[in-house]
Amino acid sequence: MAAETAERREWTVTGMDCAACTTKVVRAVERLPGVSNVKVALMTERLSLNLVPGSTEPEAIEGTVRKLGFGIAPKGQQAPRKKAFVLPDAGPAPRAEDGAADDPDLVAPVHDAAPALQDKVWHQTAKGRLVILTGALLAIAWLIELMTSAEAGYWAFVAACLIGVAPVARRAFEALRMGQPFTIEGLMTIAAGGALLIGAAEEAALVVFLFAVGEVLEGVAAGKARQGIRALADIVPKTALLEVAGQTRAIPADSLQIGQNVLVRPGDRIPADGEIIDGTSGVDESPVTGESMPATRTVGDPVFAGSINTEAVLRVRVTREPSDNTIARIIRLVEEAEEARAPTERFIDRFSRIYMPAIVALSALVIVVPPLAFGHDWTTWIYRGLALLLIGCPCALVISVPASIASALSAGSKRGLLMKGGAVIEAAAKVRHVAFDKTGTLTRGAPVVTDLLPAPGVNEAELLAVAAGVEAGSSHPLALAILRRAEAAAVQVPAARDARALAGRGVEAVVDGALAWVASPLHAAEDGGIIEAALPRAAALENEGKTVVAVYRKRRPLGLIALRDEPRGDAAEAIRQLDALGISATMLTGDNARTAAAIAGGLGLGFRAGMMPEDKLVAIRELNGKGSVMMIGDGINDAPALKEAHIGIAMGSGTDVALETADGAILRDRVSDVPALIRLARATMRNITQNVALALGLKAVFLVTTILGITGLWIAILADTGATVLVT
Repeated sequence: MAAETAERREWTVTGMDCAACTTKVVRAVERLPGVSNVKVALMTERLSLNLVPGSTEPEAIEGTVRKLGFGIAPKGQQAPRKKAFVLPDAGPAPRAEDGAADDPDLVAPVHDAAPALQDKVWHQTAKGRLVILTGALLAIAWLIELMTSAEAGYWAFVAACLIGVAPVARRAFEALRMGQPFTIEGLMTIAAGGALLIGAAEEAALVVFLFAVGEVLEGVAAGKARQGIRALADIVPKTALLEVAGQTRAIPADSLQIGQNVLVRPGDRIPADGEIIDGTSGVDESPVTGESMPATRTVGDPVFAGSINTEAVLRVRVTREPSDNTIARIIRLVEEAEEARAPTERFIDRFSRIYMPAIVALSALVIVVPPLAFGHDWTTWIYRGLALLLIGCPCALVISVPASIASALSAGSKRGLLMKGGAVIEAAAKVRHVAFDKTGTLTRGAPVVTDLLPAPGVNEAELLAVAAGVEAGSSHPLALAILRRAEAAAVQVPAARDARALAGRGVEAVVDGALAWVASPLHAAEDGGIIEAALPRAAALENEGKTVVAVYRKRRPLGLIALRDEPRGDAAEAIRQLDALGISATMLTGDNARTAAAIAGGLGLGFRAGMMPEDKLVAIRELNGKGSVMMIGDGINDAPALKEAHIGIAMGSGTDVALETADGAILRDRVSDVPALIRLARATMRNITQNVALALGLKAVFLVTTILGITGLWIAILADTGATVLVT
């Protein structure tokens, strides 16, 4: 019952530099009463959990996190129309009713709303100040030793070590109180204290300083990894020019409502997802889709928030809430994707839980076994055991996967390649077969007229005019293609009435006072609407993968019109790239075998024709038995197949289905983005492998050299920190 009444709460947590930090927060918070399903996202700095009202106060949760040494503040809420989709480093957006709406100078950027949560210059952070303090203390101690005596210098180094390690020890103590004895802060405190006990005060102070430097470097590296995700929030402008009764005024873009009209000047970013109601201009959609060339957009065309108007004034009607525009949904997808951890990441997380206690146990053995069993010097082996504690820290190992995954998600989103988390990336890297839907995926999904074959005594203009008259008012793709061709040819479309569809046959209407038909050649032949000599030509066109219709009046054939849904321009190149990657491809379509063969043959891939949605599902199951399968479809009628495949990728610029039901989406509608996505996934997994090898390899080398006495405390901490920074 408690789970049913729990509320989902979110906070921003700053100061987390590696996955070990997120683990500390999760384990500390999940111990509190009424708290469940705790999730912490490192790269987006988000803490989310279920909280039963009346159990633990939110302030208690914040206090727990602060005791661990992290900053925390409630995350900006997504209230309809009044607050933007806020990234973790942003606070609530200014409200229209606060008076900022009328003055653009009063509308503060979203990132300014919560300066406490902003990324600071390293020396402004607590860890940065610790570096400066420990460095200064170390320098002072050296000066004292130089100017006085070794004994005075020794005590100066002791003081430097104790002052520098104090905040680290406090965090270690709080973690210990919360049931987390194996933390890097704990290991650092033990190592520094042990070094002081054996008289290595100078080295202890140096280790504390290097540890502080390492934490700052980890923070800087983690901040770099977050920049790509945060940059997405800056794509959408903070203000919009709202048009009301012919007048414009600047308002916060996050206060726009569906149905309002905005003015977009040349050079401005479009403030909301919408539809152009006036104007024609080039629109640079690269911030959203990665498409490098501006596309011409005119009345009726959709536009995305964050796109750049390059040429002329546009008036746009808002069609989506600011919190639900394409950029906001991409950001939300990237945030949520971080929680969908890769199997490798989950394994390393489990491994690190065993690894840390094992390192502590090994260090203890190194300290006690040689002196007790072989009579060796205690001081020497205590020193080596302490160094082993430091080199054994798993920070570089546990951050190796999430840092790579976050970078891949960010890089992919900039190129219109969206993937829902590390599990999808890892699966995409293993793909061995790609199944494509045809219409709207390999083809444009919009048929075009390819051939006009007038009957004897009829010209093309008359053929098009009658066909367009019959099809006027229809929304069928073939009808729209004929109407577009008539418009392009500047053909005058005659008046028509009483249009009706003939199930399984075609369409009829009264055009210029007489009945006319647009029907399949088979049915036209039965009505005497096609000359016998044209039948072989119609069959030949169909063998080319084209759809053929006959246009005729009563007992008077007017001719044939052939149409085809042409393959996308980059489809053949995409299939070639997949083949180069060692991946086979198959087209699954509901079209007839002749049309499928024509399309597939031109692209160089296999096909299965005449398939209903359930047939595609069966086909994907068969392919799954031969290796990992990626299904590419439009995200609606291919939903069963998308879900059945190991990975389902939806084509389509920001459609709801693409972003919410599939495992990923390709926003640019480019078939060549399919191999690009697979290459990105493979590169990411190679990077992860290199990171893990680097982290474990360095530790293996320095574990041996430490036990042999070749390297000491300061080298140990430097190696651990260096590995973490290199990995990130």
